[in-house]
Amino acid sequence: MWIEGTLKLESNPEAYAYPLLIKRILESAPRYAPDQAIYMGKDKVCSYKELPSRVASLCDSLSKKGLKPSDRIGVMDWDSHRYLDLFFAVPCLGSVLHTINVRLSASQIVWTINHAQDRFLFVHPDFLPLIESSLDSLESVERVFVYGAQGERSNHPKLAYFEYEELIDSGSEKTVLADFDEDSVATLFYTTGTTGDPKAVYFTHRQLVLHTMALSQAIGCYDDNRIFSSNDVYMPLTPMFHVHAWGIPYVATLLGAKQVYPGRYEPSLILDLIESHQVTFSHCVPAILQMILNHPKSEKMDLGHWKVVIGGSAFSPGLAKAAMQKGIDAYSGYGMSETCPVLSLTHLSFEERELPLDEQVDIRVRAGVPIPFVDLGVVSSGDSNPSTESGASGEVVARTPWLTQNYYLNEEAGNRLWTDGWLHTGDVGEMDGSCLKITDRIKDVIKSGGEWISSVDLERRISRVDGVKDVAVVGVEDVKWGERPVVWYISETPNHDSILDALSKDVKEGTLSKWAIPEIVERVEEIPRTSVGKTDKKRIRQILLERGSQV
Repeated sequence: MWIEGTLKLESNPEAYAYPLLIKRILESAPRYAPDQAIYMGKDKVCSYKELPSRVASLCDSLSKKGLKPSDRIGVMDWDSHRYLDLFFAVPCLGSVLHTINVRLSASQIVWTINHAQDRFLFVHPDFLPLIESSLDSLESVERVFVYGAQGERSNHPKLAYFEYEELIDSGSEKTVLADFDEDSVATLFYTTGTTGDPKAVYFTHRQLVLHTMALSQAIGCYDDNRIFSSNDVYMPLTPMFHVHAWGIPYVATLLGAKQVYPGRYEPSLILDLIESHQVTFSHCVPAILQMILNHPKSEKMDLGHWKVVIGGSAFSPGLAKAAMQKGIDAYSGYGMSETCPVLSLTHLSFEERELPLDEQVDIRVRAGVPIPFVDLGVVSSGDSNPSTESGASGEVVARTPWLTQNYYLNEEAGNRLWTDGWLHTGDVGEMDGSCLKITDRIKDVIKSGGEWISSVDLERRISRVDGVKDVAVVGVEDVKWGERPVVWYISETPNHDSILDALSKDVKEGTLSKWAIPEIVERVEEIPRTSVGKTDKKRIRQILLERGSQV
């Protein structure tokens, strides 16, 4: 309900309308943790006392190179201190940071650069071959700045080579970062779907500041669930091109926590950095956590100091249990690219932390409790009024101050995203008190003989079977039943009989419909992943279709 006629008063003409701009995030750490540092690998980059001057110098250098307000600047890099600098410097000029998904295909990368109308690109040498081969196809790009490329260099007029720290040093640290409208767009990036071209998601300064403030409260202020504070050591394991690494680099900078950037993800290096820096807080998709747990080096390490938030796709009970048995304090986060991204997080009370392992796992793998300033509900088919009542189920819908308001240059897709003032996530969930449990993606629910089967629920159950390291469930066409579930799983030895026995036991106990037991259970070497590490069910279905799989 919207109330009209509320009291409004005129502001004093001398009062200042304080805009919520990203530059404000830089101001706290130098006051409270001036000597705390930011690292690239094992090397110190700067202290928080030095970071604002560093960003100011970079702003000045970018201005001298011609970057103007509203210009888009694309970045292709691994997780690094350079990326962190640009998270601040580009938006602080009133320009727009396009974080390019380097895991897309070459043609998709070119398409996103052209669609965003990037004027400049900042490129790590690892991605230079792709850019060099596409220079004539980059319609709006005037200049490509390449970090210190070694070896033979192209003379193409669009390419410019430089040492990054020299770029910082060439600017003035006394540059004053101006104020402007807080609703100015700060960041832009592309999310891929099952069909069509990638869609451009964008966020304003105001949205990013509010998301940072709410997220820092959710993970740092509640006594029974304080999982990240200024005395933690933070290392992101979500690519910085993916929704600003879930916005947590902004939180870490606001709090003045020690930050460690790993560069390209290599499990041995990641484990070395966790050990040498005593990293206490990270976040990643399940595939990255599985990769780390599977590495031989992890078997000999104490990971009892490491807290990890898992998101991007379902956190299976099997993986959660394996992590907790290694001493890792594991949590779930829920959101999507269009939601900036965090909507909810696991919240464990002191009492719940004393529960047996299996009972804790059930709580830790749920989508969790909405963080401050988030409204979440579920809406059933044909209903426009979301429910938050315990036991309600349906499509998850959201309202917060930081949801993307549209897709850039794609109003048709934006109309599908928003209905009746609610953002529709495409996820199916159910409420348990104030806690949300995701049961599936709408497009991944399997309809078999008139019965709905949750692929996510099957994956959770199968992940608990001893020896199963990863699992994916999709529906395939079936002449008799419409669709039937197919299971792909990874384990060191065949586990077909154990999986079917576990599911049959659930049927006998009345917790699973007999229609959900699959006829096809396959052990595979690898499960396809999307560019951001999610299970690529579209690709699995395509493989099954190409080989003519039918139950």
